[in-house]
Amino acid sequence: MKKVSFCGISGSGMSALAQVLKAEGYEVSGSDRSFDQGKDAEQKNALENIGIKIYPQDGSAIVQDLDCLYVSTAVEDSIPDVKAALDKHVPIKKRSDLLAEIFNAHKYGVAVGGTSGKTTVTAMVGFVLDSLGKKPLVINGGLLKNYADKPGIPNVILNSGDICVVEADESDGSIEKYNPYVAVVNNVALDHKSLAELQKLFADFVSKAMSGAVVNLDCPNSKMFLNKNAHVVTFSVINPQADVYAYNIKPLPDGVVYEMDGKVFKLKIPGRFNVANALAAMAVCQFFGIDKFEAAAVLEKFAGTKRRLDVVGSQNNVTVIDDFAHNPSKVAASMSALRDYDGRLLIMFQPHGFSPMRMMGKEIIQSFAQAMSPNDRLFVPEIYYAGGTVKKDISSRDLIDYAVSLGVKAEFYQTRDEIKTRLLELAKPKDRIVVMGARDNTLSDFCRQILEELKK
Repeated sequence: MKKVSFCGISGSGMSALAQVLKAEGYEVSGSDRSFDQGKDAEQKNALENIGIKIYPQDGSAIVQDLDCLYVSTAVEDSIPDVKAALDKHVPIKKRSDLLAEIFNAHKYGVAVGGTSGKTTVTAMVGFVLDSLGKKPLVINGGLLKNYADKPGIPNVILNSGDICVVEADESDGSIEKYNPYVAVVNNVALDHKSLAELQKLFADFVSKAMSGAVVNLDCPNSKMFLNKNAHVVTFSVINPQADVYAYNIKPLPDGVVYEMDGKVFKLKIPGRFNVANALAAMAVCQFFGIDKFEAAAVLEKFAGTKRRLDVVGSQNNVTVIDDFAHNPSKVAASMSALRDYDGRLLIMFQPHGFSPMRMMGKEIIQSFAQAMSPNDRLFVPEIYYAGGTVKKDISSRDLIDYAVSLGVKAEFYQTRDEIKTRLLELAKPKDRIVVMGARDNTLSDFCRQILEELKK
């Protein structure tokens, strides 16, 4: 039996892969500094309950007969587990390499790429294929609500068929490692890399797809990929010329309704952008002999993923919403969906990373400014620091100053707790408190704390 360990196992990508290897019969262990800090207890318990041993992140997980230590892209040699692995000559591999190995070993690999919507489209494709008996292995970055009752963390759908569906991450360049059967480009916008870099990455990605590609006809930056593969299926919520097209999109109190070729369908999740995500999933399913109407009918049962406009609850007619938006296009999409419904927005946005904020902080603020009403409020704590060596030459104060210059009612606070106090002070019936930010599992805990304190 092979023995492996994961450094940073609480991360969505790492925990998913750890569960895949556990299901394949590996002896799996892991560590995470968030567990050491008493955070993410639910994740820790879920992993332990399926037989994954969790160690402190002090090097003790690295035993002499360990076959491999898996690490994320940003992990440094100074971390105790990595240092211990180097000292004991234990092989160290990147998370992205393991994901590519698993993906490329499958006959029919669906790689979902794009700046926004990857998690939801991956989840939708996986849900449809799984519901219709195609037995896909699905490795996702978000928690799948339809699978919340299954053992472990619900960011995987464990099957042993020939199909594998994954998110193709362009931020670290690992998208280049995939040899997809179907490649999906949901959209291309400014995020971790320049547009020029992204366009080259995605052009290569589309051209490699063996059966064909799915491309968003509504995204100006993805139209250049239409001639990069002989078999391209397009989707749109604007252009009737697309292969998969939806229209008459209208918000509902519990989701959104839309039409395709005169037939009406419903999604349980809100937003025009989620209709586009559903169309992308339908386009993928056509490569597996499933027509768009059959896929759309299955998607009416799709419950969504955690932290994607996720309604945590309501108290005293104040609704708390948890959302993953963290780049300009994701913020714009979430704000567009939120604007479909009545009620003032009290938004806390937690910026993640100093380098990303240097690159796209102003564009994120512009996305808020374009969608916020005069009564809405924006609150921003200091930039989230995940560790490592970084240049801290930008502050959330800079973002707030820029927001105020655009006419946004925005306030800076050093900590989230100060913002929580301010939100509770301001909240009144019909308000919606929205917590936005990425790669920090404690934001969901923060939402639950707000909801609890609204009861008082």
